[in-house]
Amino acid sequence: MKLTGAEILIECLKKEGVETIFGYPGGVVLNIYDVLYDSDIRHILVRHEQAAVHAADGFARATGKVGVALVTSGPGATNTITGLATAYMDSIPIVVISGQVPTGLIGNDAFQEADIVGITRPCTKHNFLVKDVADLARIMKEAFYIAASGRPGPVLVDLPKDVVVSSTKFSYPESVSLRGYNPNYEGHPGQIKKAVAAIMEAKKPLIYAGGGVILSNASAELTALAKKLDIPVTMTLMGLGGFPGSDPLSLGMLGMHGTYCANMAVTECDLLIAVGARFDDRVTGKVDEFAPGARIIHVDIDPTSISKNVKVDIPIVGDVKRVLAKWLELIDKENISGRDEEIKPWLDEIAGWRAHHTLSYEKTEEIKPQYVVEMLREVTGGDCIISTEVGQNQMWAAQFFTLDKPRCWLTSGGLGTMGYGFPAAIGAQAAFPGKTVIDIAGDGSIQMNIQELATVVQYKLPVKIAILNNRYLGMVRQWQELFYGKRYSHTVMDYAPDFVKLAEAYGALGLRATKPEEVREVIEKGLAHDGPVIMDFQVAREEGVYPMVPAGVALSKMLLA
Repeated sequence: MKLTGAEILIECLKKEGVETIFGYPGGVVLNIYDVLYDSDIRHILVRHEQAAVHAADGFARATGKVGVALVTSGPGATNTITGLATAYMDSIPIVVISGQVPTGLIGNDAFQEADIVGITRPCTKHNFLVKDVADLARIMKEAFYIAASGRPGPVLVDLPKDVVVSSTKFSYPESVSLRGYNPNYEGHPGQIKKAVAAIMEAKKPLIYAGGGVILSNASAELTALAKKLDIPVTMTLMGLGGFPGSDPLSLGMLGMHGTYCANMAVTECDLLIAVGARFDDRVTGKVDEFAPGARIIHVDIDPTSISKNVKVDIPIVGDVKRVLAKWLELIDKENISGRDEEIKPWLDEIAGWRAHHTLSYEKTEEIKPQYVVEMLREVTGGDCIISTEVGQNQMWAAQFFTLDKPRCWLTSGGLGTMGYGFPAAIGAQAAFPGKTVIDIAGDGSIQMNIQELATVVQYKLPVKIAILNNRYLGMVRQWQELFYGKRYSHTVMDYAPDFVKLAEAYGALGLRATKPEEVREVIEKGLAHDGPVIMDFQVAREEGVYPMVPAGVALSKMLLA
């Protein structure tokens, strides 16, 4: 029996186990939407295509599955670029399906034509232009495989209108074989043994865990390794939740807004064990003074990440989970008696740094944004999914909302995308309708995708939005304060909507706190409400995020206030 391209596409999604997609219809994808109308796949109609991709991204981060977005050609497709680039930088597995004008019109400046394959080449793991309906099933199988395998990432499939309406016999491939694409999952046995020897010899070891720990579902193995050998752990922004933040061995986040003890530990360690991290410039600061006295082990599934930014001594190309499991197996054969005494001076040194400067803030009669985040953590008990926008709100959330579990933290780390958090929260809430999902936002960033309030109301997605409202583009203002003599050039946002009335206009609940004593009550009321809520916290306007390592400076030279 023959199926049309539209029918084949939907059958492929079913074969991949897709139950929810995010999208926005248009002329060239109407045949797909017509088939979708009768399918069991849940489609969530967003209000902007960028939000569809962020929602698919949030769905993928929260579930570990491939997220899917469907958009039309031309502007519908180009509106996906920021979402694709966001997912690409953070290695998130999504498949974006875009409509395209008929193949005979490609290159003719047809209505709503855009060369989306050319445009997305630098910000996708791979992309496809389907020219023949006979290739569609194979390409869809490959798209999902490429998105989820090796170092995950976004894949785009561009579907011309004539391919969508053409027919062929449907047959879904059982497996995928791609010449030249063979991710190495196991790690070299010799390098693995060499790394274990280095770990056992080290007197000041430190684990530096990145988002790869979460992507490879390696949190249990990482925790077992740290606890077995009493190795302290610091995490990147993307790695938060990969190791329990409340564990005594956790030093919190490192880097530009990392903790004092984490940055000092990186500077003084004699062995840095980097797992699933890519030595981003916001982590390393001045590269020449990053972990200056340490040997460095680097485990990563992507060989191009090894020694890309920092030269490493023991590179291991492989899946983080499998390599950590192999390490544990080998360490079980080692004699670790007396390890406690050997490692104690190092742990004491770290405890001294921790005591010297902990994350804190001055309490005044104004609401401090850190206090709001602390209250969100206290009221929820940490049992929720947190998404963030980008800027000060993101850093305060990273510092003060202690995360103990993986896949509960959705944030744009690599690209730093303002407007990411709310639609990402929609994706997570769609995946887990019974869980509490909170977007911690700034008053600037929330306005970049605030139209999605209509989406959460329409689909009864009870996302909670906590706006840390300081009427500034806060992080840019902080840089202007520190490095531009308080010349706040175009970062003042004195004119903003009344967020409470805006929530009500969309049919959501709006709440506001203007004094510290109102914060907890607003949070409790907001979380108790069974629908979407905006909580507008009027916070101290010129509060800063500290510690702060100025760009290009060594991690040990932190500004503490």
